[in-house]
Amino acid sequence: MGLRIWETDPEAEPKPRQKFTSDIVGRFRSGYQVNGRPAALEQWRVTSGDPDVADTIRAMFGGDAAQTWDTQGEDSLEVFTEAPRVKVVLDGPSAIRQEMILWGRNTMIRRCDGVEQTMDEDKGKPCECPASYQDRKDAAKSGRGCAPSITIYFTLADDPDLGRFRFNSGSWSLVRDIVTAEAQLAAIDGPAEAWLGLEVVEYEAGGKKRRFTKPVVDVIGAVK
Repeated sequence: MGLRIWETDPEAEPKPRQKFTSDIVGRFRSGYQVNGRPAALEQWRVTSGDPDVADTIRAMFGGDAAQTWDTQGEDSLEVFTEAPRVKVVLDGPSAIRQEMILWGRNTMIRRCDGVEQTMDEDKGKPCECPASYQDRKDAAKSGRGCAPSITIYFTLADDPDLGRFRFNSGSWSLVRDIVTAEAQLAAIDGPAEAWLGLEVVEYEAGGKKRRFTKPVVDVIGAVK
């Protein structure tokens, strides 16, 4: 017979461990929220719903102990690591998925591949976004056009058995850089090792020094 101590203090009763309902065990994130405003990071933040995964991430990449954060998703634990880049394994070109999305208030208004719309009811129709790269950026910034959504699926090179992770980004710089990575993965045509990193870019504008962090994918070569 089990102990009945929780009957006298139900609020303290341990909750069942939360498991992911998909095959994704965690997410790598390049930012977080500060008072409801987005803030960029220079080291990876990893979220997961599995305490064992969170503990392993901390052991591998350093950082503070896992803590809970306010989310509606299953990845309720977060680890702010000390790693600006990690070595990952990408399972060929299909590990990278790209699309352009125009969001309303928590609702997808339009989705395209840059040339044709891809939502069911409008599939095949010409994209309504501007043709040039800069005009696309301007339209997305003003809320009139689709913005990039790039998702990368991978395992960790040093512990592939830990499970699959994903990283999602709306970075316009990644839209440019990912072309090279995709070509390299297509040439390898199989599992490949790569560095998934956060690169700090510094520049001067209006007489002021500025900096931002951009995600980068550097393909190393085929898995040996």
